[in-house]
Amino acid sequence: MQLWVGLGNPGPQYAMHRHNVGFMAADVIADVHGFAAPVKKFQGWIQDGRIGSTRIHLLKPGTFMNESGRSVRAAMDFYKLDTPDVTVFYDELDLIPMQVKVKRGGGAAGHNGIRSMIQHIGEDFRRVRIGIGHPGHKDRVTGHVLGNYHKSEMEPLIDLLGAIAAEASWLAEGNDVRFQCDLALRLQA
Repeated sequence: MQLWVGLGNPGPQYAMHRHNVGFMAADVIADVHGFAAPVKKFQGWIQDGRIGSTRIHLLKPGTFMNESGRSVRAAMDFYKLDTPDVTVFYDELDLIPMQVKVKRGGGAAGHNGIRSMIQHIGEDFRRVRIGIGHPGHKDRVTGHVLGNYHKSEMEPLIDLLGAIAAEASWLAEGNDVRFQCDLALRLQA
């Protein structure tokens, strides 16, 4: 059993923000893999399903980004899961747009959602970092992160989210390297 978490901010006004790409990834994974309808629980929305033979609880915290860890901690306690059982999908400024990298552990790198996660569950969780690119100057970071994806980014974003969902079975199996490789190949096609 695993807990997968998509980070974002709740509410329609945030739906297309770059900061919400974790929510977007969670939604597409749930849709592609036929997860149950979301249920309000753990200060967020949880959906249950299977990817291959692995049972996945898919959580979108409703606490706003900077308090995401509270929601995740509540779900972990309920399902009796440990930090290594958690995978988090979120936006990453330090990766070029539409690039995805997976890693386990590390610091928050200025990401408030990840900072909250570390505070509430520790740092040894798997991270699926989805690149949104850096705007070039630190004064423009907030507007960039909390800005909507541009019209020109929509097709690549849809392709990326579909590819993440299509290759999610490798994450469920714990094969992060194969996930990244197959994801890259799928996006080149």
